[in-house]
Amino acid sequence: MSKRRRVIIGVGAGIAAYKTTNVVRALVKSGFDAWVIPTPASLKMVGEVTWRALSGNPVYSQVDEPKSGVGHIELARDASAILVAPATADLLARIAHGIADDMLSNVILAANCPLLLAPAMHTNMWENAATRENVQILRQRGARFVGPVAGALSSGDQGIGRMAAEDDVISQMLGILDSGTWNDQQVMVSAGGTREPLDPVRFLGNRSSGRFGVEIARQFALQGANVTLLAANIDSALLASLSEKVAVISTPTAAQMHRVALELFPKMQAAVMAAAVADYQPVEFQSQKIKKTMEKGEFSLRLRPTADILADLAAKKHDNQFLAGFAAETGSWDQVVQLGREKARRKGADIIFINQVGESSGFGDVTTRVKAVDQQGREIGQFAGAKTQIAGQIVALIRQQIS
Repeated sequence: MSKRRRVIIGVGAGIAAYKTTNVVRALVKSGFDAWVIPTPASLKMVGEVTWRALSGNPVYSQVDEPKSGVGHIELARDASAILVAPATADLLARIAHGIADDMLSNVILAANCPLLLAPAMHTNMWENAATRENVQILRQRGARFVGPVAGALSSGDQGIGRMAAEDDVISQMLGILDSGTWNDQQVMVSAGGTREPLDPVRFLGNRSSGRFGVEIARQFALQGANVTLLAANIDSALLASLSEKVAVISTPTAAQMHRVALELFPKMQAAVMAAAVADYQPVEFQSQKIKKTMEKGEFSLRLRPTADILADLAAKKHDNQFLAGFAAETGSWDQVVQLGREKARRKGADIIFINQVGESSGFGDVTTRVKAVDQQGREIGQFAGAKTQIAGQIVALIRQQIS
């Protein structure tokens, strides 16, 4: 885009203000023009110099601070979205009742854009009738909330009131900023690791948790898509966090995922195959548990290749469809990239997202690094950070390629 879209990040006077530094950093890295507006009291938690360094923009806490122009109106007019994190009980009350006594509350009152609130306060304050009424008022006006969550509080107590994790705040904010981009389009995402049964109790599997694919599905849904998630052995708690716009189909084995993917793909505008699919499966399934027999010594398995889901989808893809896959490789980063480029040239997908995996990298709730290449193996994007953040960047890159 020629002009970066402006986002406002309001900071309340809560101890959780330090978490918002990561949110600002992520939004700037995602290409947004971030303006931090702290309340005067919050500057005791995180100072103006920090916010200015992270955002690259001036920092105003009072209406009279800009030297020229009507600052709060100008900031509000060009804002694509406003985030308040942490949103204290005091801030929620002032926003709900239209009290404009500092720069942040003035900007919110003057703005006509989505508002996302990330509350943080003691449990008693969150559950107080006054706060609950203020939250209800704000929801009725269209404000969105992320959190709070339960856990240890700064007071030493346990309970609901912690600000949501930075990754969740970033994910919600990126979803709001791109809301409607995929309105009512059909998208298929695969996630997790397939398991190929050996006997009634054993299987060949891999370390994939499915988190990356789930986050990609979440981003598509936040941006308006109707998502079908092919889930291979993903923890139920992770799936429960998805919205109703994501229809989950269990595909625990490579054969099941292959069958369902081929059946559904003709109805899809886009598909992102992020699952770690087994390359081989046992030639024979043993109906009884395989017993350990010391006298036989070594035990051998006969394996055969599984179907190549991505290549089969690419062979059936129409011009109005978009197909992306993943290349999860081991080795040095240079080796991983080379293997990924070779896969891109073989598979025929529109994009291959290359990432490095191993015993201590790639799988689960960890930061990661991804390079995107086209069918010829040419780089078209590179991302690094939390999977929540990268998922939004992946969805945005796919939209750019389609457009």
